Amino acid sequence: MHKADEELVRLCLEGSPEMFRHLVLRYEVSLTKYLIGRLDNEDEAAEAAQETMVRAYFTLPKLRKADRFYPWLLGIADRVAREVRRERRRRAVQLDARLIPDQACTVTGPGNEPDWDLSRAMAELPEPYKQVILMRFYGGQSCAEIGRNLGVSLGTVTSRLSRAYALLREALSIHEQDVEARS
Repeated sequence: MHKADEELVRLCLEGSPEMFRHLVLRYEVSLTKYLIGRLDNEDEAAEAAQETMVRAYFTLPKLRKADRFYPWLLGIADRVAREVRRERRRRAVQLDARLIPDQACTVTGPGNEPDWDLSRAMAELPEPYKQVILMRFYGGQSCAEIGRNLGVSLGTVTSRLSRAYALLREALSIHEQDVEARS
């Protein structure tokens, strides 16, 4: 006999936690597919689906409408997916920090002389822009690799790079004007 979500939730809350297994079996495939779409990685999606089910089990008493179990479960899955993407970005930045020498933001100009103006401008970039510049030019990653590592689209990577270039040009132009004004 096929029990409705509402009945399975009620039985779980009334002292039959083994009934949650039926909810897991009912939704594990669709939940994993949903998370593959959110994370674009089957292994991460499978782990996220498990984490989602564990969180759902332990927060089941907070479910207000038992007949809305699946949408509630997808809400939990969305939060887990955001955490996975955030962790993915954090790992990518940590990896880049290990691969990039401490002087990565010290750019050298002609004759291997440090270009302090460009180094300062890069150091002052907002984090998302600095991140893509470092990954692209010091980490040697393609835009597609950066997108995968940060969990963002290729378009986002290219627009961040474009914006970073514009910010660097602006900062260097302002500095050049200051130097000219002083002379």
